[in-house]
Amino acid sequence: DVQLQASGGGLVQAGGSLRLSCAVSGITFDDYAMSWIRQAPGKEREVVSCMSKSDGSIYYADSVKGRFTISSDSNTENAVFLQMNSLKPEDTAVYYCTGESQRRVYWGQGTQVTVSS
Repeated sequence: DVQLQASGGGLVQAGGSLRLSCAVSGITFDDYAMSWIRQAPGKEREVVSCMSKSDGSIYYADSVKGRFTISSDSNTENAVFLQMNSLKPEDTAVYYCTGESQRRVYWGQGTQVTVSS
């Protein structure tokens, strides 16, 4: 079974930091690009960051460039992280981790991030 389990969300003041973790099982990073996607109330879903081991690419949305960093546990390939610094109220959203191949996308349950002003 494929499982993606996000954690690490919470309530933080503007300017603070959080580190999200996604425990991954059942898929390998060789075959799946790993992403963090967020959904805020009343807003469109946004791909925050994505990393692909197959081509070595990393993507960040303009809204988070320079503040967020995606990484993975490359040794075990069972975790993906999102370090979020200099958080802003507009970063408030439910954050999901996903694994995407050419054939399908797996979603984990979300973790709520709330940034107070």
